[in-house]
Amino acid sequence: MDIRKITDEVSVAPQLLPGDMAAAAAQGFRSVICNRPDGEAADQPTFDEVEAAAQAAGLQTRYMPIVSGKVRDEDAEDFGRALVELPGPVLAYCRTGTRSATLWSLSQAGTRDTAAILAATRDAGYDMAGVVRRIVNGGKTPTDTGDAKFDVVIVGGGAAGIAVAASIRERKRELSIAILDPADIHYYQPGWTMVGAGIFDPATTARTMGSLIPQGVHWIKSAVAAFEPKDNAVVLDGCRVVKYDRLVVCPGLKLDWHAVDGLVETLGKNGVTSNYRYDLAPYTWELVRNLHEGRALFTQPPMPIKCAGAPQKAMYLSADHWVRSNRLKDIDVQFMNAGGVLFGVKDYVPALMRYVRKYDATLNFWNNLIAVDGPSKTATFRVSEPEKESHEVTVGFDMMHVCPPQTAPDFIRVSPLADAAGWVDVDQSTLRHTEFDNIWSLGDVMNAPNAKTAAAARMQAPVVAENIVADIYGGAPRAMYNGYGSCPLTVERGKIVLAEFGYGGALLPSFPKWLLDGTRPTRAAWILKEQILPPVYWKAMLRGKEWLARPEKVTAR
Repeated sequence: MDIRKITDEVSVAPQLLPGDMAAAAAQGFRSVICNRPDGEAADQPTFDEVEAAAQAAGLQTRYMPIVSGKVRDEDAEDFGRALVELPGPVLAYCRTGTRSATLWSLSQAGTRDTAAILAATRDAGYDMAGVVRRIVNGGKTPTDTGDAKFDVVIVGGGAAGIAVAASIRERKRELSIAILDPADIHYYQPGWTMVGAGIFDPATTARTMGSLIPQGVHWIKSAVAAFEPKDNAVVLDGCRVVKYDRLVVCPGLKLDWHAVDGLVETLGKNGVTSNYRYDLAPYTWELVRNLHEGRALFTQPPMPIKCAGAPQKAMYLSADHWVRSNRLKDIDVQFMNAGGVLFGVKDYVPALMRYVRKYDATLNFWNNLIAVDGPSKTATFRVSEPEKESHEVTVGFDMMHVCPPQTAPDFIRVSPLADAAGWVDVDQSTLRHTEFDNIWSLGDVMNAPNAKTAAAARMQAPVVAENIVADIYGGAPRAMYNGYGSCPLTVERGKIVLAEFGYGGALLPSFPKWLLDGTRPTRAAWILKEQILPPVYWKAMLRGKEWLARPEKVTAR
């Protein structure tokens, strides 16, 4: 038997034989549903034969034959009722298991998240892309015929999405462009580190989405449920369908708070905070101001994460405050890093290590946060050093700044656009999808091996815009992305190590070394971060003004 588990209560399988029934019962199944009509193939047993063997094994049965490729809405409803009426776990079968998996998917529509349904069936080996619109539509066959259509559709209204929309508009204003995003507020997330240090007011990092959408660009305030790239369609929540000639995918990534046991329940209290959330960054500053003694933990999960330096930025700025208030001698600073290095580009590590020593911070590599007990103020880490057996350690804390694990959004991971790890699969130079020629991606969600930062998106937006316009005119890609990313590492109030680098860790400084040496802490980099970059973000990047971001042209060979 090739039994494929979908949930704890439902599994599906290709054709089952009477001789399989005893084994199914032995594996704990209590009911069997047959979704294959009798006589579909000459070598197939009849349902009566299977039923007799099932009853002899103590299994209940249900015959619900479905013609291949013709699962009706009422069939899915009947299947859902059967799952309620029959004792579980239930094993359903047809010729390959696809009809049974389809029936389950449609029966669960409206009660389970679409991405969860697609993920469960995908993990069992079944692709439900063909019925995704019905799943989104509550298990019903869509009847809509008046779907919207645009020259360019952009999924995501964050830094990457608005920037690329503005850059495309600057190049070809007559195009019809739509941004799909359900959010009301747009955030300048690089500013939250400064909020957590009491330097920025939180309100300065937020603006209404409507005020930022470029003039002439349509804003469809809806979440994306699924992609149908072969039909040039995006399916929205509610089963509305938006068609496109060209698609740009940049919804950012998912902060997976639930991946750490107990974390969600204690965030914002019990001394547990994170600068990765707008509402929690002020709590970071409250904790820093009020901590006079004890242990402060700063965690970093496995890569990839957005702004890989942010977890240690929180540590440096907090410790700097404790130095200035003469408290550091009574505070034990611990950096708990799931990786094995302080920073991925070695040229910047010496300057950072000087501050690690200055703040007497202990570096704990290969320590991945897996659980938090807020009331008892303890955190559990899995320690996984190379070539050593992993083990768990529990550490007490008085304050803990958490960087959550991060993944691609669920609707991306289960889509035809994703690679095996769940990220949008692109050519790392042109940012064009490796399979679908009319799809591009930028920002945190795509799989190019670059740092996931707003500075990277600032460089990527013109590249994607340039290449989309080239494609419209029938030409080959004419701009390339060199992997540029920037991480202003705030090592103390008033000084920053400005890390700028590209693919392979190559240094890509924006300024001459005599003006700003990024490998050492400088006041100039602090001024850039505090006073210059926010206006550049709001007034240039999101408006298609490509200051210091002109795309590098493809050279003929």
